Amino acid sequence: MEKIARASVECGVAASALPGQTETGDRHVFVRSNKGALVAVVDGLGHGASAAAAAKIAIDTLERNADESLINLVRICHERLKKTRGVVMSIARFDYEEGTLTWVGVGNVEGVLLHRDAYGNVSQELLPLRGGVIGDQLPPLLASIVPVTRGDVLILATDGIRAGFADELKAGSVQATADAVLARFARGTDDALVLVARYSGPQREVPGGRT
Repeated sequence: MEKIARASVECGVAASALPGQTETGDRHVFVRSNKGALVAVVDGLGHGASAAAAAKIAIDTLERNADESLINLVRICHERLKKTRGVVMSIARFDYEEGTLTWVGVGNVEGVLLHRDAYGNVSQELLPLRGGVIGDQLPPLLASIVPVTRGDVLILATDGIRAGFADELKAGSVQATADAVLARFARGTDDALVLVARYSGPQREVPGGRT
């Protein structure tokens, strides 16, 4: 009888603060569960302590309410951030049973899903972003659902990372990939953070060790 291996997500993160600052407003969330994984990247507006304080509230809210739908998560964050300068944020949830990725973005935290087909060709799917600020001006929200397969890679990056970061990525661990993106594409004039998550979908195992 064939055995179906469990799906999983592995995550790597690389970040840097604006030179001269001791705190960063760019933060991330990675929460695993039996059903999937929640990842998010948050960028507190501005720099320094005030940006970091807003980002910390958002991160704490996401972690405490990780089982909520993505739309509800954004709305809960919006209410709790109203007395802060606010954040921009992109969130994604991997669903192991369905083999899908649901994502939503408010502001300018870019999201790219890299998919490699059976012939080795890599295609990119971009996260649809809605303009606004969570805690100030919340736009109409729409979560998008896309299928994922084994080996697909999600990258979320704040605006401290220059555009084009997903165009020439080489194979490697998620942490090595995150480190390489930060080293090559960080602007150096802002806080910067890049999160790389790789989806390992179900793999069929048959007797004799073949897959």
